Amino acid sequence: MSMLTVRNLPDEVHRALRVRAAQHGRSTEAEVREILAITVKPETRVRLGDALADLGRNIGLTNKDFEIFNQVEDKIPAEPTKFE
Repeated sequence: MSMLTVRNLPDEVHRALRVRAAQHGRSTEAEVREILAITVKPETRVRLGDALADLGRNIGLTNKDFEIFNQVEDKIPAEPTKFE
């Protein structure tokens, strides 16, 4: 696990963290970990695969719509875009 040091934390912020941690029955360190986890990895974040699947369902795509790709004669993979 990684470690993180936060310097120059104002006293009132540290005090508020301690109060919040006590309200949740956690140590201050555990409370900070929870706040960081919720903030940077929220459960409601958009997952690209789910978003694309929802989009396909919303516009009514079916497996038959994708059969055209099997009929294409050019089987050479596409080259990724270069941003130079």
